[in-house]
Amino acid sequence: MSALIVVDVQWAFDDASFWGRRNNPDCEQNVGRLIEAWRSKGEPIVFVRHDSEEDGSPLSPGRPGNEFKDVVTGSPDLLVTKQVNSAFYGSPDLHEWLRGQSVDHLVICGITTNHCCETTARMAGNLGYDVRFVIDATHTFDMAGPDGQTVSADDLTRATAASLHGEFADVVRTSDVV
Repeated sequence: MSALIVVDVQWAFDDASFWGRRNNPDCEQNVGRLIEAWRSKGEPIVFVRHDSEEDGSPLSPGRPGNEFKDVVTGSPDLLVTKQVNSAFYGSPDLHEWLRGQSVDHLVICGITTNHCCETTARMAGNLGYDVRFVIDATHTFDMAGPDGQTVSADDLTRATAASLHGEFADVVRTSDVV
């Protein structure tokens, strides 16, 4: 059985003054397509929400940015809340739940490509799941490297795809899985 893992598709990530320039304006539309496809197949959907404990974070519980975007529709089969990058370090225990549901295939999408989505995919691969990482149903932001140089969101996405593909996951597009 295959579960869709929708990671951190929350309003806070629309705050460009906080996060900076993003890539992939089609991310949310593709996440919506995946949710619809999974609902039509009757397969499990997991929503993951980042509940930040950092002072001033737009992802803090009780702030509008903590809420899921409108594209995250309906009730999930499981809601995981977390304070770190990986959905496998949230509550309730995602790995335990997936095993209880006899899920062995995961499809991962959400925000951000190179942080919470990539970390979740790496852990899933290490835990033995067959992982599909839907690269066009993720987005990220430009970031400054330790040398002060800005790495574009598109370059970060390509690096994530190269790092994951064939090692931790099969990197695919939305059209490959719907």
